[in-house]
Amino acid sequence: MKHGISTILFLMVIHSAIAQNPFITHMYTADPSARVFNDTLYVYPSHDEDDASWFFMKDWHVFSTTDMQNWTDHGVAFSLEDINWGEKMAWAPDAIQRNGNYYFYYPVEQSKIGVAVGNSPTGPFKDPLNAPLIHINSEGVVCNRDFIDPAVFIDTDGQAYLYMGQLVVNAIKLNEDMISYDGEVHLLEGTDDFFEAIWMHKYNGKYYLSYVGTSGEIKYCMSDDPLGPFEYKGVILPKMNSGTNHHSIVEYKGQWYMFYHNSDLYYRNHPEVEEKFGWGHEGSPHPFRRSICFDKLYYNEDGTIRPVIPTK
Repeated sequence: MKHGISTILFLMVIHSAIAQNPFITHMYTADPSARVFNDTLYVYPSHDEDDASWFFMKDWHVFSTTDMQNWTDHGVAFSLEDINWGEKMAWAPDAIQRNGNYYFYYPVEQSKIGVAVGNSPTGPFKDPLNAPLIHINSEGVVCNRDFIDPAVFIDTDGQAYLYMGQLVVNAIKLNEDMISYDGEVHLLEGTDDFFEAIWMHKYNGKYYLSYVGTSGEIKYCMSDDPLGPFEYKGVILPKMNSGTNHHSIVEYKGQWYMFYHNSDLYYRNHPEVEEKFGWGHEGSPHPFRRSICFDKLYYNEDGTIRPVIPTK
């Protein structure tokens, strides 16, 4: 389904006050990046195919809500068909608003990160560079695994940053046009057990860098500067039955939320499959078909984050 024919909208009703997880059930989704634009919350996930046998993803949908209960699928906002410099692995994206435009950051081929631009938060987005914004061989990049998972952040002083990478957190300062950077790559210090899935947010003047550790848990660290150094603080979310995870943290209408994914929808759709916890357990299937969830997030008085309790 292309964006141009997305007048057919899918509505998913959440019956509980918090969430009926997973909250998108008509398709498999993962890696949810949640953003608030103009009093609406949008989620930008990746899209696992119904017959997936690995992470062979091809396109990105956009979902939105104004009440955290009813969700609209706006269809495909961007896909591999829209670029000519990447052919596979349309993985975890992010998006941000600036200068009246919406900027969609995305990784492909485990090594390249691009940016697309649109005049609507639901797309369609178009690639203005016809090339990656940054890639694994760009000067200053340190990455000996996958160069993926872009996360964008605009600070209160107006400076925009893009974070990305595996094992080492690479960060760049974006220029005002949001499709270029100053040429310097910053390698962040102070993360503990960092593996992938970076997210940056700010709360009460502090910078929170959260990520998935090699343990599979979602962890976080804090700093007084968006480029660190950071101080490790602890675990926010335990390992999920998907083995992988990828999250975002956002405030909407006075409440903070964490979005993440698991494999609950796959096991719900395949009751004949024995559920074993996580990728890598003996005999455990990896469905490569994940489902996005959200739950409320709370802070302690000292600004640290309380562990999030997953709900169903």
